[in-house]
Amino acid sequence: MADTGEGKKEEADYKRLHSFPLIRHTDMPEEMRVEAMELCVTACEKYATNNESAAKMIKETMDKKFGSSWHVVIGEGFGFEITHEVKNLLYMFFGGSLAVCVWKCS
Repeated sequence: MADTGEGKKEEADYKRLHSFPLIRHTDMPEEMRVEAMELCVTACEKYATNNESAAKMIKETMDKKFGSSWHVVIGEGFGFEITHEVKNLLYMFFGGSLAVCVWKCS
């Protein structure tokens, strides 16, 4: 039983160490990337237990700021293959294992 407590403590430490946003891939211009990343972090923190609401907030905000046709996927353990407009893709991790993929296609 002692090992289980230690394992949970190590997992909590791991998540705390990796609570910053980690960009896995992007081709966005610097200004757009920073805004999108901050928006993703804000949405994921605000709706920590509801990924659907976080994705909706990100999509609606990106549509207003950068034009329509943005798509957002938030979750753990998913794969994807997408076609997107050049300079309009952000794939990042947040809070350890939560992934966020934001892209625009027309």
